Amino acid sequence: MQTFIAKTENDLPQIAQAIVAELNKPVVLFRGEMGVGKTTLITAMLRAMHSQDEASSPTYALVHEYQTSRGAVYHFDFYRINSEEEAYDMGWEEYAYSGDFCFVEWPEKIENLLPENHHTINIENHDGERHISFT
Repeated sequence: MQTFIAKTENDLPQIAQAIVAELNKPVVLFRGEMGVGKTTLITAMLRAMHSQDEASSPTYALVHEYQTSRGAVYHFDFYRINSEEEAYDMGWEEYAYSGDFCFVEWPEKIENLLPENHHTINIENHDGERHISFT
């Protein structure tokens, strides 16, 4: 496990670069409370992957697609789903096993549908600093 501390948002590009360099599994789970900075870190990671797009929380669309130097990245936000069946019906498993990167916010909503082989990023707020762990 690697742990990073972001004292300000300006620390995120370097942290994102370090995380992106270690990605060897396509599914990346982002865990943390509402407003802790999951989407902000995803934006920094997309930039580290040479995407010109800024991530927006896909809460209403469930998924956004971004093109990067490492291929497609699908950004999921399952906060508003009510059941795993909703994720299944929208084709989650096809994305998850496609080999493309899938960045997943609120993975606890679909625990039974997650592939065993994935990375996890936990973000916690400690007095304004973000403690980010990566496994």
